[in-house]
Amino acid sequence: MEHSVVSAAPRKNQQPLQVVRPLITYRHPDLWGDFFLNYTPPQAQDTQLQMEQELADLEREARKKLLDTNNNPKERIVFIDAVERLGVAYHFAEEIETILQQFYDKYMEHSEFYQNDLHTVSLIFRILRQHGFWVSSDVFEKFKGDDGCFKESIIKDVQGMLSLYEATFLGVKGEKILDEALEFATTQLESLVGILSEPQATEVTRALKKPLHVDIPRLVSRYYIDIYEGNPCHDKTLLRFAKIDFNLLQLMHLKELQHLSRWWKCLDLPKRLPFARDRIVESYFWASGTFCEPQYALGRVICAQIVQILTIHDDTYDTYGLFEELESYTKALHRWDKTCMDQLPDYMKLIYEALIDTFEGFVQDLAKEGRSHLVFYARELFKAQCRSYYQEAKWLHDKYVPTYEEHMVAVGITTAGTALLSATALLGIREIAGEEPFKWISQTPKLVKASCVIGRLLNDIVGCKNKNQIPSAVECFMAQYDASEEKAIEELYKKVEEAWKELNEEMLKSRNLPRQLLTVILNLTRLAAVIYRFDVDEFTVSNQAMRSKIQALFIDPIPL
Repeated sequence: MEHSVVSAAPRKNQQPLQVVRPLITYRHPDLWGDFFLNYTPPQAQDTQLQMEQELADLEREARKKLLDTNNNPKERIVFIDAVERLGVAYHFAEEIETILQQFYDKYMEHSEFYQNDLHTVSLIFRILRQHGFWVSSDVFEKFKGDDGCFKESIIKDVQGMLSLYEATFLGVKGEKILDEALEFATTQLESLVGILSEPQATEVTRALKKPLHVDIPRLVSRYYIDIYEGNPCHDKTLLRFAKIDFNLLQLMHLKELQHLSRWWKCLDLPKRLPFARDRIVESYFWASGTFCEPQYALGRVICAQIVQILTIHDDTYDTYGLFEELESYTKALHRWDKTCMDQLPDYMKLIYEALIDTFEGFVQDLAKEGRSHLVFYARELFKAQCRSYYQEAKWLHDKYVPTYEEHMVAVGITTAGTALLSATALLGIREIAGEEPFKWISQTPKLVKASCVIGRLLNDIVGCKNKNQIPSAVECFMAQYDASEEKAIEELYKKVEEAWKELNEEMLKSRNLPRQLLTVILNLTRLAAVIYRFDVDEFTVSNQAMRSKIQALFIDPIPL
């Protein structure tokens, strides 16, 4: 890492001090500029009104099909699967929950339900577990032979194999049969990709790269619409409904992006803090991946603002701030009072003021709903995250490399951000008015902890080649066990897999919690799996795959 010489703010009667700060060379500037401030979507206002009217009609038709009891159970579960993948399940949340409860009750009464249909058994297993219903993985024993291996006869059932593959990602610890099924299905699907016809080839290829359970729903719907349309058996009403719904949500998201772009431009921080990542659009991608539905517009805006402000703090603690400055800033954060700004260097005054003003904006927004007191929890979690950033900086200053376990307990869980971002997201969910969910998050229960482990380790794995300062989980593991980087990464990926299983188990145990809360935590975990992959931090290096994702979700409408 290169370094640059700058003048530190002097104390009274002292000359400016020449200090050496890191020169960040692996981060590119903002890609978007004023694009979203000036962008006019192809849909005209009158076209939008027409789409809204048609959407209402299509929703009624789709609801009738969903509730049609004349359809056999297999047809209904296949329809629900399509509704969820296409991104329109939020229109029918209560109806789907009722139907799945009926499915679950029937499964409990008749454990041999669809005993020879691998696709249907796998589909029911996956969807019920996704919705918090416990279904035993023993349902897959019937597809194994006397030798204890999966039967060769099911290999020819490509749809069944794909459904089995997707189902395995809902496994919990100790489910050996799902581990075996994953290995078996992966091997067979990889061997079949080259001979499959479309759209099945595309569906299998995408699943092998990013299984449904670890992908964010909005991305799933964008790509699945094309796959579904290529299926000759698709439901035309449902397809049209999904396309129009996607485009209308995209228009809403564009308006939110425009609002955020104006807010960010008015702050004018990128010019005054050139060391920090300028990622407001990517921050909104993070927010919309947490929840994309219309009723959570305020939550998306709040989340995006927090992600961008937190990014500035991360870069300050991680690469730019001097240790003494970070110590002063952390103390000022604890007091949370603008009168503390006099003790800070000029660049930190900008950060501190922007932070406090942003949170004050949240208080004003939620005061209209009588929920402003809940901002306290997000504020305290923000402080906690910065205290962990400071602890990392102290380790660096003291030239101390902690053990892997010490790193994860002291800072890794907190700096993953799941607790902070979950609490921030809840501020935008009007149905959650009480303090209990916020208190629960603040205690870092097992579900939140599992999510944090996944996010922290995936981030550290892809970032270990760039972060040559603060020791990451990779460096800590290498030092503790005298391991190579390759071996450390291999072992940490195993810990990620274990954490996913623990997260799945905790999701199943937590049906008493608000469903929106569980979904937020799950989607934040999925975001980590989407952003930190293939040796790239797509948030930091956003000019490649992330750019394509933003183009697909926020710029290009789906042709009708």
